[in-house]
Amino acid sequence: MAYLTRRRVVTTALVTAAAGVVIPAQAAAATTGRPGPRPLDRAHAHNDYLHPRPLHDALDHGFTSVEADIFLVGGELLVAHEPAGLDPTRTLASLYLDPLLARVMANHGAVHAGHRAPLQLLIDIKNEGAAAYAELDRQLRPYRRILTRFRNGRVHTGAVTPVISGDRAARVPMEAQRTRYAFYDGRLDDLAGPAAASFIPLVSSNWTHSFSWRGAGPFPAAERDRLRTLVETAHRQGRRVRFWATPDAPGPDRDALWTELLAAGVDHLNTDDLAGLETFLRNRVRNGRTGT
Repeated sequence: MAYLTRRRVVTTALVTAAAGVVIPAQAAAATTGRPGPRPLDRAHAHNDYLHPRPLHDALDHGFTSVEADIFLVGGELLVAHEPAGLDPTRTLASLYLDPLLARVMANHGAVHAGHRAPLQLLIDIKNEGAAAYAELDRQLRPYRRILTRFRNGRVHTGAVTPVISGDRAARVPMEAQRTRYAFYDGRLDDLAGPAAASFIPLVSSNWTHSFSWRGAGPFPAAERDRLRTLVETAHRQGRRVRFWATPDAPGPDRDALWTELLAAGVDHLNTDDLAGLETFLRNRVRNGRTGT
């Protein structure tokens, strides 16, 4: 039986022989095995850990991608937006890995009951890139039965796909691995690079670095063409696309920008407003539009 961290003490636990790990009771209790809302393929929870119930709030709104920032501190991976917010009880395992394992076990192999597509767990490394990744790789291994993995040149899809963003120093040790339980979040330059989608399945970029439009007035034709070309290029290569730093204040500008992102085929809409994006996407379904 493998305990998930060296420093974490579990007083009451649910033992799952199939996974060979120990799930804390609080994580197991948060799962029901009942179908929830229809999953939203385009919904990405930016800074997910800042919500009252990290992971669970996003899943309750139907999100299929969540983001956690991590710091390597004293050999542990702590989840926070900045160093001032570090709390030794808020680990990647306790907030994300344990509850995801419990949920997948309850849902017979899926994060969202009845929805077989994997959840994307975007992990943004904030410090000590190579060392943080080494510890992350060590911590992911006990969960490997639920994770998408790369082994000997092939991708094997699991219920959860970890994708590593943030500190670029993590790239070198990741590329050297023949077996990985995580993938790499590329940048727009990677669309012209040699790395395969089996290493970089996602390309992310700061919206404001490539586009001047913020949703007010018409979308400049040249920028619309550039956006669609970028997305088409990524899709031809088997990659998904996400932009951060898009307008996130409720209102017509945000809705206009989200509408253009969906029309261009952008795969993940980035938001801190879980209810706002859920409402926007579900209204499109009710109005007979696609791209949720």
